[in-house]
Amino acid sequence: MYLANPARYDRMSYRRCGASGLDLPLISLGLWQNFGRTTALETQREIILAAFDAGVTHIDLANNYGPPPGAAETMFGALLETDLAPYRDELVISTKAGYLMWPGPYGEWGSRKYLRNSLDASLRRLRSDHVDIFYSHRLDPSTPLHETMGALKYAVDSGKAIYAGISSYPAEQTTEALDIAAGMGLDLLIHQPSYSMLNRWVEQGEPSLLDVLGERRMGAIVFSPLAQGLLTGKYLDGVPEDSRAARDGSFKKSFITPEVVERLRALATIAEGRGQTLAQMAIAWTLRDERVTSALIGASSVSQLHDSLGALDNLSFTDEELAEIDRHAVDADINIWKARSR
Repeated sequence: MYLANPARYDRMSYRRCGASGLDLPLISLGLWQNFGRTTALETQREIILAAFDAGVTHIDLANNYGPPPGAAETMFGALLETDLAPYRDELVISTKAGYLMWPGPYGEWGSRKYLRNSLDASLRRLRSDHVDIFYSHRLDPSTPLHETMGALKYAVDSGKAIYAGISSYPAEQTTEALDIAAGMGLDLLIHQPSYSMLNRWVEQGEPSLLDVLGERRMGAIVFSPLAQGLLTGKYLDGVPEDSRAARDGSFKKSFITPEVVERLRALATIAEGRGQTLAQMAIAWTLRDERVTSALIGASSVSQLHDSLGALDNLSFTDEELAEIDRHAVDADINIWKARSR
């Protein structure tokens, strides 16, 4: 029988999520990769429980996480009924809807019908009557934002979600969504964009997405801070056969150009000088901005999880370090989610 580590809150730090009353851990665990039928259930269980033992109270899911879609929620729902049942009130559980889940015209995007039906299906898989955060996973260019925000309001008003959020919305549409939500009495808690040293789109534009989030006091949890593994150091000497890039799925071999490898090696040298792995520095770097509430990581093993959590040991940067990082932390055109919301 699982008993949580009594010292689980000793090391983790927490930040207030925007203007809300909710604190999130600086590092959260996402179940996008490695939490489906391709990974042993015991491995998945070990990673999640090790994260909770380290003070990671926020677990992030989506309806389509697996493979196959829905598998991550089903697995986590079983843990909620067993190991984690005594600790449900200590957890923030989020899920999302926006990507393809079933065939036909009602199986993806941002309609009221899809979002409501998807949330109900997620709750069945999670064996729960509510989630803490429910997101619109991506902007739907053909559905009025008022309808999508109305579906999020329904989720909160019905008690099926405590908070609502959006993911991968550009700055302009984020402002519009915030205005529409406020007009109907819905507070949007949080935005979940991709962000890393090689994917800096949230800093770009006037105003940038980070500017909007800061001005409107909306929380931010950034996903893929390791650029799908590119910033782990795994690719400094080529493409390992067991790597995600070798599978050429969402992470393409074409991302790993000689120029990118040169940047990675330079960044790894900076990290070494800080006494960190490249992954640890990359996570810490995303958290240098107080507008970022939490960094969302994945893990394929407990050892990888603990390496990422090591970022907490050195979160400060000198001006000289940041300037040197900026020389090499240049956008590498790896934001695969931008095109999926257009």
